[in-house]
Amino acid sequence: MSNAYDVIVIGSGPGGYIAAIRASQLGMKVAVVEREHLAGICSNWGCIPTKALLRTADVLHTATHAKDYGLTLEGSIKPDVKAIVARSRGIAARMNNGVGFLFKKNKVDIIWGEAKLTKPGEIVVGKSTKPVVQPQGPVPKNTLGEGTYTAKHIIVATGARPRALPGIEPDGKLIWTYFEAMKPEELPKSLLVMGSGAIGIEFASFYRTMGVDVTVVEIMSQVMPVEDAEISAFAKKQFEKQGIKIHLEAKVAKVEKGANSVTATIEKKDGTSEKITADRMISAVGVQANIENIGLEAAGVKTDRGFIVIDGYGKTNVAGIYAIGDVAGGPLLAHKAEHEAVVCVEKIAGLPNVHATDKSKIPGCTYCNPQVASVGLTEAKAKEQGRDIRVGRFSFAANGKAVALGEDQGMVKTIFDKKTGELLGAHMVGAEVTELIQGFVVAMNLETTEEDLMHTIFPHPTISESMKESVLDAYGRVLNA
Repeated sequence: MSNAYDVIVIGSGPGGYIAAIRASQLGMKVAVVEREHLAGICSNWGCIPTKALLRTADVLHTATHAKDYGLTLEGSIKPDVKAIVARSRGIAARMNNGVGFLFKKNKVDIIWGEAKLTKPGEIVVGKSTKPVVQPQGPVPKNTLGEGTYTAKHIIVATGARPRALPGIEPDGKLIWTYFEAMKPEELPKSLLVMGSGAIGIEFASFYRTMGVDVTVVEIMSQVMPVEDAEISAFAKKQFEKQGIKIHLEAKVAKVEKGANSVTATIEKKDGTSEKITADRMISAVGVQANIENIGLEAAGVKTDRGFIVIDGYGKTNVAGIYAIGDVAGGPLLAHKAEHEAVVCVEKIAGLPNVHATDKSKIPGCTYCNPQVASVGLTEAKAKEQGRDIRVGRFSFAANGKAVALGEDQGMVKTIFDKKTGELLGAHMVGAEVTELIQGFVVAMNLETTEEDLMHTIFPHPTISESMKESVLDAYGRVLNA
């Protein structure tokens, strides 16, 4: 078998496997190099299995509030940690197997091992330093191993891993990353979460619903720092109502380990400090790109602040070498990686009218309780840019469907350019807003104005009506508030 390909993709996460499939669809000979498991962190340890855990938390929350819906449940409801984890891991395995099936269907070769760029157009694959988890079920017949491979185009999609702070490195026992937090052998009685980005706040939400005493420490002035400040403040109140203790503008300065607990020294902005003891601690202070030991230096690929530098089409400074997904910088989101994959491959194929990735229109979703979702500029960012803006708001408390569902704690916020009517940003907090946000994403991509949105008929009764009401509010025409 020839080791020459049109496209070789290094990494099979959301960006990598989508790039491989699209390249195959366009008639290219394609191989993917993977050192550990198909589908990457997202399907195995991130997006998908965490949503399985959070779904369990949602069901538990609903069951324990059955009386609110006129129901009486006999007996107590207790989490079965082993069963919860087993369900989550089973779903991850299913997604892993699914990518194997897609590779077989699309005639994509798998090369198991660790790839290193030796020069443009060539990689050497060595033995993996990670335990390889091959999918169960259909896999490509062309499953290869160590050796030298060539390709006209090489796409780096190696992803990222949890970042560790000096002196507070995760040890897998007392200080967890998301890997350990996703598969606890038993629930701790207390948990300290360092960092309130999407990963930190989702785990805080899950463990609190499971009955764990949760404390969150965030160095910035708001939880979920990338979100609109008003939405963040609303969410924080809901978290605190649930019993999550939150320390803002504070940092974990030191951690002392006990036999089965950690004691963290928390330093606050006002100069005071306190010690917090918890059974376990989650380090959720971001991730760092996997750029080491893949030959970027030898190939002359430019990096900046730990990420590969690319243009809007995934091109690096070296001809024939591309990068997509987390390894190429933020926002560090699976759907961003998938979109970059398609753009990159279609540009390689020479398709007409390929649009560069527009990061300003990438939605962000956090699956805590309540959910948070957004796209575009926050109110603060719009003002920083000197925009003259209109801001609309609508509360779920005035939405009939939300009230009927018992989910009236939420809101939609929209931001428009006062002169042009351009939708600059949309921000939501509440039930299922991660499903609603795409309506505004589509609107922004179609360059929809406030008039277009006002003339759109939203079905009744739905929570989505809050989206239109928020637009109406921005122009002094709100009907139900």
